[in-house]
Amino acid sequence: MSDQPGGKEARKRTALEEYEQSGEGRPPFILTYTEMKLLGIAGVGFFVDAYDLFIINPVSTMLQYRLYPNGGMPANLQGLLKASANIGSVIGQFLFGYCADAFGRKAIYGKELMLIILATILCITTPTGTLSPNSCLIYLTMFRILLGVGVGGDYPMSASVTSDRATIRKRGTMLAYIFANQGWGSFVGALVTIIVLACYKHVMNDEGETSKVDGVWRIIVGLSLIPAFGTLYQRLTLQESTRFKKSQEAELPEQGDLEKEKMGAAVGVHATESESDVVEELPSVSKKAHFREVIKYFSEWRHLKILIGTCSCWFLLDVAFYGINLNTNVVLAEIGYAGATGTPWEKLFKVATGNIIITALGFVPGYYVTVLTIEKIGRKRIQIMGFLMEALFLGILAGKFYTLSTAAFIVNFTLLQFFFNFGANATSYCYPAEVFPTRYRAFAHGTSAACGKSGAIVSALVFNSLTATIGTPAVLWIFVGCSILGAGFTLLLPEVAGRDPDAILAQELKEQQQ
Repeated sequence: MSDQPGGKEARKRTALEEYEQSGEGRPPFILTYTEMKLLGIAGVGFFVDAYDLFIINPVSTMLQYRLYPNGGMPANLQGLLKASANIGSVIGQFLFGYCADAFGRKAIYGKELMLIILATILCITTPTGTLSPNSCLIYLTMFRILLGVGVGGDYPMSASVTSDRATIRKRGTMLAYIFANQGWGSFVGALVTIIVLACYKHVMNDEGETSKVDGVWRIIVGLSLIPAFGTLYQRLTLQESTRFKKSQEAELPEQGDLEKEKMGAAVGVHATESESDVVEELPSVSKKAHFREVIKYFSEWRHLKILIGTCSCWFLLDVAFYGINLNTNVVLAEIGYAGATGTPWEKLFKVATGNIIITALGFVPGYYVTVLTIEKIGRKRIQIMGFLMEALFLGILAGKFYTLSTAAFIVNFTLLQFFFNFGANATSYCYPAEVFPTRYRAFAHGTSAACGKSGAIVSALVFNSLTATIGTPAVLWIFVGCSILGAGFTLLLPEVAGRDPDAILAQELKEQQQ
């Protein structure tokens, strides 16, 4: 091949030199235009995910006023409704995670967002005027499960697409940026609830037409379609990354091959002229039985041990995290925003105000402390520290639940939320996308996330009944135990800062062949 100026080799060397020189000396959290573009494609989808997952709290309260004006919503149906999206998420995480590795990111990415759009439209068509109240909840639950399949699919898809394209020194930062959109999705959901309720104040409060809340929840749910449609085209047209293409070759990439991938990542999110030159020279992707490959890889204890660690930590984290955040009514009652008095509109507005206070205090800030520190402190230290601090503040809340002043309760709860997100809630998302090789990354991430959502389902289904049986403090003590166990399981995981799992896998295969 020619080395003349303007030839392919010259262009490759130029792109690689630009890559190696770019960003050195700058903090990892300062992003390039290409990284910002990738953040927009993957991050906006995750914003929609969080919005859809957490909006069910105010929506279920509104449905109670619409469907059961003279009584309470059945506890079993309410628990199932709150758990429905997480039930679907487990399916989506397994399904999309496996398919993304087996068929490629390009073939799958965007399909999860199409499912979210379809399910959202079906949810807002719930015929509350014709079906019985219980049937309406079942109808909505069914399509919330479908919505969850799409939301769940976005976890391994966005994580693997981002990790495939990120440079190693900024990989954790990029993933933390993506995951931080969970905080913004929750915050905007609470803000939108307040705004839409304010628009309905006259008709609901002054004119006393409480049934108009039917329009409020449909608007709130339907508004998530705007960012979903806004990012759909970009996802459907995103090109396959060079790193993934190389990972699918019969011989896994060695360090020299990975330099080519870095060059491709530097030139843009989509294939550019230089990246296309590299891709043209790649041998055709081998179509192996991917399932057998996955089984073989994880049959080795050194790999299985890490998967057990990521799955267990995510499960234990989500038991406590969703136990708290899917049942914020308990917290709101303690800080004076339970909405126990007043007209239905005043109660709803007070609960919505309480939700935005909770989100703003500790939810959003914690994510960005993770973004700023993840490359310096490391994932393992942040995760262990996060679990232990969660245990501390959950223990204070459990031990002093009935005696803490309102101010002390708010401070403790704020710190709890802060260390959820400057801790295991962020790192449990980052870990599987960084510790596993590219060819198994999406499956491992999807499996880990599905275990996490299993913990969320457990909390959603049993929190209310368990609280009624043994009391809220006892349930909080269970969450303390989960947090301490999470810190213990983190010891199974290696630190992944600066770790190249593809190079490690290539070395392992080379050793096996010797």
